[in-house]
Amino acid sequence: MPEAYIIDAVRSPMGRIKSGGAFTELHPVELLAQVLQALVERNGIDPGLVDDIICGCVSQVGEQSASPGRMAWLAAGYPEHVPSTTVERKCGSSQQAVHFAAQGIASGAYDIAIACGVESMSRVPMGTSKIGKDSMGPRVAERYAPGLVGQGVCAELIGARWHLDREAMDRFAAQSHQRAARARDAGAFEREIVPITTANGVVRADETIRPTTTAESLGALQPAFVSDEMSERFPQIVWQTTAGNSSQMTDGAAAMLLMSESAAKRLGLKPRARFVAFDVRGDSPLEMLTAPIPSTRTALKKAGLSIDAIDHCEINEAFATVPMAWLKELGADPQRLNPRGGAIALGHPLGASGVRLMTTMLHALEDTGGRYGLQSMCEAGGMANTTIIERVG
Repeated sequence: MPEAYIIDAVRSPMGRIKSGGAFTELHPVELLAQVLQALVERNGIDPGLVDDIICGCVSQVGEQSASPGRMAWLAAGYPEHVPSTTVERKCGSSQQAVHFAAQGIASGAYDIAIACGVESMSRVPMGTSKIGKDSMGPRVAERYAPGLVGQGVCAELIGARWHLDREAMDRFAAQSHQRAARARDAGAFEREIVPITTANGVVRADETIRPTTTAESLGALQPAFVSDEMSERFPQIVWQTTAGNSSQMTDGAAAMLLMSESAAKRLGLKPRARFVAFDVRGDSPLEMLTAPIPSTRTALKKAGLSIDAIDHCEINEAFATVPMAWLKELGADPQRLNPRGGAIALGHPLGASGVRLMTTMLHALEDTGGRYGLQSMCEAGGMANTTIIERVG
């Protein structure tokens, strides 16, 4: 069976969703179209050779409802015969798009595929598709009575279960900003970020990083998810999760070019990484955010590797408690976990985050000479994707 290789990976800058944010006036299709154009142009490929575009997007309503990968491809002016499909596995949507694209190449169905993701959380707010709707149905409600809870409460449940205190959570969050700021100032993001043209000018850098953030300043923030009802139901919760130690809602897009070895040779392109292992796994939907732990263990087993062999780990910072609990369970080197910051500093544009994280991980492995990278993403409903790649360039 042919192996799938990463040829290139790029992303947009991350934009704040508040008024005046970089991309609040830019249609998500236009945002993704510019990222796809940059990916195609900087690799000099004929866009008509692409077999499929697999796009991650969570809120597939409104401006993101018409197969955004397909619309972005057409907006870029590329050939109509190239198809696209949209994947929704919550926060892991575009990581799953990478899995599907790589698996399609490995099966022989594709020679060349693009995995991408987009989310405009300013123009299509999180939860838009659920307004006024029961998304679970009666039997799920019965099975998990008195009911599943929101992700913020789940983050608190994880904090209680793994005995994570507020000061440690705020230190972790501040570190995310500091690491991202150092990476930015050293030019570490320059190869992965492509400039995006908007009505207000060209955006070239993330606007989410706050380098002056400290654990002390974060300590002044109030818990974001406390309620009398949840306090009564979960008396073990201390209520420590705030806006400051949670991921930022963000606008962004990212895209990755994958090929078989034969296609890369034919086009004179050099593979940069290969896929070593994939896993997707479910865990408790009540705690919801714990699945990266068993999924990581399974992926490592599939790869025949120990956690010590992994040079770079990306565990999505949906909330500080998620990577902190993962770190306690896996015993990884904390210096190898999100070394260029995570979603607390860079933001979490839901459907784009999977490819965004892998883009950063790929470039960091090349910059540091690392061999293996592991990425895992918690997902609503109690799921996670894990990917292990090996740098080959």
